[in-house]
Amino acid sequence: MLIRLVVAVVLVVAAVVVAAVLERRRTTEPPTRDQYPVPRQLDRSEFPRPDAPWLVALFSSTTCDSCLTMAPKVRALESHDVATCDIEFHEHRDAHERYEISGIPTTVVADADGVVRAAWVGSVTATDLWAAVAELRHPGSSPEPELGRDPLN
Repeated sequence: MLIRLVVAVVLVVAAVVVAAVLERRRTTEPPTRDQYPVPRQLDRSEFPRPDAPWLVALFSSTTCDSCLTMAPKVRALESHDVATCDIEFHEHRDAHERYEISGIPTTVVADADGVVRAAWVGSVTATDLWAAVAELRHPGSSPEPELGRDPLN
């Protein structure tokens, strides 16, 4: 009889411990993510060469060290089919406000209609930026076609 009572107490304690662990897992908040919104649509008439099929726009600031390294990466993409520009905050504050840019550098790739097809907040490697633009221009050309794409869409 005593053995049955000890086994029953052990089982009850084990069940309480398991229930507490499961409850704690369920109520634990997921870690916060430092996400900044990016524009989904640009008015191409506000940017250089609105007739170009593609636009790579860098929203930057002169006070941002990462922006200084992004500008040459973006400029290198300039071609007949790709217009590039650097929208510096102090010179174009209105554009930063209109497109609700809250993190810099923000780099967006927009198509001819101004639909933002890829975007990054923060620095991105030249390889990833160039591969994403190549994939958008010529689908199937990149081994990582999801670069710069919104995972929620």
